[in-house]
Amino acid sequence: MITQASLNYGSDQSGLIWGFLFKPDAPARLISSSEALMWLREQAGHASSEFIWLHFNLSNTASEKWIGEHAGVAEEFNEALHDGSRSTRIELADNTLIAVVNDVLHNFSLDSADIATLWLSVAQGVVISARRTPLKSIERLRQAVERGDTVRSSVELLVHLLRDQADVLVRIVRDAVARVDKVEDNLLAGRLNKQRSDLGALRRILVRLQRLLAPEPAALFRLLQKPPTWVAEIDTQELRQSTEEFSVVLSDMSSLQERIKLLQEEIAAQVNEENSRSLYVLTIVTVLALPINIIAGLLGMNVGGVPLAEHAYGFWIVAGIVATFTVVAGWFVVRKQKQD
Repeated sequence: MITQASLNYGSDQSGLIWGFLFKPDAPARLISSSEALMWLREQAGHASSEFIWLHFNLSNTASEKWIGEHAGVAEEFNEALHDGSRSTRIELADNTLIAVVNDVLHNFSLDSADIATLWLSVAQGVVISARRTPLKSIERLRQAVERGDTVRSSVELLVHLLRDQADVLVRIVRDAVARVDKVEDNLLAGRLNKQRSDLGALRRILVRLQRLLAPEPAALFRLLQKPPTWVAEIDTQELRQSTEEFSVVLSDMSSLQERIKLLQEEIAAQVNEENSRSLYVLTIVTVLALPINIIAGLLGMNVGGVPLAEHAYGFWIVAGIVATFTVVAGWFVVRKQKQD
């Protein structure tokens, strides 16, 4: 049976998943889309210390219509929703911060590494966030707000989100380090198994995460150098600090990728050494078997005149010749190996 909730993709009829009203020095209050619309109309054209955060599900087709009609977002935000570029960035448009943030899914694992995009419009009194699939960092932010964490401004809410995302990345890196440690222990113990392919898959995931989650430095630099007039100095400092913390996590991820690369090279070297040893053994066996194969081939020809065919000790003479040549061939191989 299809319910109305399933038709709305976990949101209300306007596409709103949740909304919060923030007041100075007070916990946030959960509001509905109708209450948010009433607040927007009351605060239109008025400066206020209050602000709201509205989070929408873009899978509900009503979301974009509601945002366009009532939220007053910049045109760049609407363009970003349909832009093919998924690079993480924060830029300024019409005195509003437009953020495109790539985040891991709520059920993220290192085996799947699913990533989706979150779009944000951050103005002085209104924060609009929108996504198509549940994301981990935004869910952590919602839980923090519901626990009663006070948020001073709309920019601080963005900073909180970036720090939550950095925390998620720290956990991902920690899990990846644990896997790499296990592979390294198996390598030192001589148990290669499928460790090389596991490392390759893990490295590809980390490269993909770093490429999608690393913010564009140019846009971020311009924003930090010349922030909007309504952004307080303390918010600018915290935004700069959060991006630096984020950069540290990405640097740790780069170091882990380099470590994985070195382990892959070490495993490849061990595999090549084992293959060379096996090939050497095979070469020795082939060389030692060469005299008997040649002599057996000659004596086994079905033609007349085979020597020693009627001799009483013909077999032992041929066996002695074969043994002599085999010893000479073995001595030659051993001598060659010592010279190398």
